Amino acid sequence: MKKLLATLVSLLLVATMLLGVVACTPGGPDETDPEGNTIVKIMFHVDKSSTEGQAYQKRISAFNAAYKDKQIKAQAIFKARSAGASGYETELQNNQLEGTLADIITFDAPNTAAYASSGLLYDISSLISAEDQAKFYSLNKYNGKLYGLPIQESSAGFFYNKKIFRDAGIDVGGFTAENPWNLQQFRDVCARLKQFGVTAVDMRLDATKDETAPYLLYPFIYATGGSFVSEDGLTATGYYNSAETAQGFQFIKDLITEGYTSYSIGSTDFFTGKVGMYLSSGWTIPDLDNKYREYFASRDDWGLLPYPKGTVAASATGSWSYAITNNHHKDKTAALELLKWMTSAESSQAITNATGMIPARRDAVGNYAVGSPEYTLMKQLELSGKERPVTIAYPTFSTTFNQVIYGLGNGDVNTLLNSATNTLQDAIDKIKDR
Repeated sequence: MKKLLATLVSLLLVATMLLGVVACTPGGPDETDPEGNTIVKIMFHVDKSSTEGQAYQKRISAFNAAYKDKQIKAQAIFKARSAGASGYETELQNNQLEGTLADIITFDAPNTAAYASSGLLYDISSLISAEDQAKFYSLNKYNGKLYGLPIQESSAGFFYNKKIFRDAGIDVGGFTAENPWNLQQFRDVCARLKQFGVTAVDMRLDATKDETAPYLLYPFIYATGGSFVSEDGLTATGYYNSAETAQGFQFIKDLITEGYTSYSIGSTDFFTGKVGMYLSSGWTIPDLDNKYREYFASRDDWGLLPYPKGTVAASATGSWSYAITNNHHKDKTAALELLKWMTSAESSQAITNATGMIPARRDAVGNYAVGSPEYTLMKQLELSGKERPVTIAYPTFSTTFNQVIYGLGNGDVNTLLNSATNTLQDAIDKIKDR
């Protein structure tokens, strides 16, 4: 009898342990807190104490207040990209392998294809109406399916020091988003600035540890008629190493060779009056408005120029987005509520007020004054914004792009591109064959 009882107790213990395991495995129930609230975890890519992080936290707090009666509670997780964008990507991949993905993540838009093909992102095509989708400037789609919604939109250009330009006798007043300068005019201005005795332009050649350099520099390749992959994103050979693509990279190399830019420009050299132009995105606007007042007392002291046009006009676009993940929670109802909240017009305005970027929603865009930096970015986005290449091996593309930029100082463009092309094509083929 004692042996029978011992056996029954053992079986009950095993059953209890198994139930515990089942509750944590894929398909398990939603997580709840002691008050019975369904917990929705959302992971952000920035530091909680940053201006952007604080803006996210305020929207999360507002969500929790609004959904208190519905017993849904959002829990923010901040994983700052201290090791660069690749560090955050590694974190997501590890979470996916461990089965610990948050319900919602922020992710860089170019990674949509890579993340969707790996099963990391949840298909929300049927959850977001066509009417709501139309409110956004861009959507995170892959193979015709919707996998995410943007936090904010982006565009970039050349911030310039108006005093330096005036003193050097350089007039760029006629160059606008509607009427951009061309590549030769850009080089001519660089030559004048060099003659004046300043470094002409910070092309951000040192920003190759994360996505900054690819984001800011890829439009130069499109401007010369180049490309990176085929339309379906599966072929790099013949695109990444084409003559047109080489021409775009050669333009950047020539700026280095002619002494108009370099890898050794300090991170604050433009802000302290040592450099004439600075390639950057909308996130620089708050810095110029609020810092470095000794050099830029007001907006009368700085301006923003569009990307120069080649055979076509092309400018940077694409930014961070939200996505529901394919984690162990099958019921995505609560996550969908949070996703809609974080991508509402109110949230879009709140986040972009903090970041200086463009709202992702058409109904959240303000009435920018014609000629203002915000107007230039917005108009350029509408007229020439072209996304980075859509490919299932985007992280590999980003790495190879950075390697090419890093090697331009001493390397041959065609040699660099052939190596980059082979690496990217191998990565694409391996993913296709999985």
